[in-house]
Amino acid sequence: MSEVVSVKPVVLAAPGRGVDLRVRISAPVGGGEWPLIVFSHGFGSSLEGYGPLADYWAGRGFVVVQPTHLDSRTVGLAQGDPRVPEIWRFRVRDLKLILDRLDEVEARVPGGIDRGRIAVAGHSFGGQTAGNLLGLRVRGGEDYRDERVKAGVLLATAGNGGADLTPFAAERFPFMNPEFAGMETPALVVVGDKDDSPLSHRGAEWMADPYRHSPGRKSLLTVFGAEHSLGGIVGYEAAETTDESPERVALIQRVTTAYLRSALYSEEFTVEVDAGLGSIESK
Repeated sequence: MSEVVSVKPVVLAAPGRGVDLRVRISAPVGGGEWPLIVFSHGFGSSLEGYGPLADYWAGRGFVVVQPTHLDSRTVGLAQGDPRVPEIWRFRVRDLKLILDRLDEVEARVPGGIDRGRIAVAGHSFGGQTAGNLLGLRVRGGEDYRDERVKAGVLLATAGNGGADLTPFAAERFPFMNPEFAGMETPALVVVGDKDDSPLSHRGAEWMADPYRHSPGRKSLLTVFGAEHSLGGIVGYEAAETTDESPERVALIQRVTTAYLRSALYSEEFTVEVDAGLGSIESK
């Protein structure tokens, strides 16, 4: 494990967004060219969240960039703001803006960024955001797949829309109609088997749809006993963690790191999982 340096907020000019994009950059201390992970937070969070993942990945040889999206509580958009219906698009554009401005990001990193080894990751709403760059499409929306991105990690990410949604979700979140047929980029999907979302009738297995319905090389990690915060990946002692478990978080840290290394370096994905904590399958 390497020492880690973290810089925040790094401000990237974002014309047309209303406010500039603020990001946190975490990286190993020392030289070298590091692979990059761009991480999209869940609804309402910010660059301040997800320390258990960002710190772990950076300490093991990744540069991690965490934007604060417009839905963050720290931004405080009014519900009537004209940007609200387009939040999902602004989120995707945030990730693409970071990739477009890697010179500015790299200037804050002790070493460099290996631009041939770029991954995206996200939790909850952020999983759909990251998925858009892997080839996931929102029904009726644009194709945002980005060839610079070579792999992804989708954590507790929504499944199919339509009849699978509750009336509340169908009315409030029209963007929750993903199409996975074009999501060909390799990805690891992480689900909790107790993540019974109020957005779907189908229970926890709904979150496995990004794995089951997408083509190409995919792996699925099912974390036993985990709810939507997957044991606490959203933050140390975070109030929204209803299923706090250092063991579950450690499992996700280890498996996601092993997966990203295998996907970005064309290595075999092999990792052992305690049968009492979870299971892995691949296709």
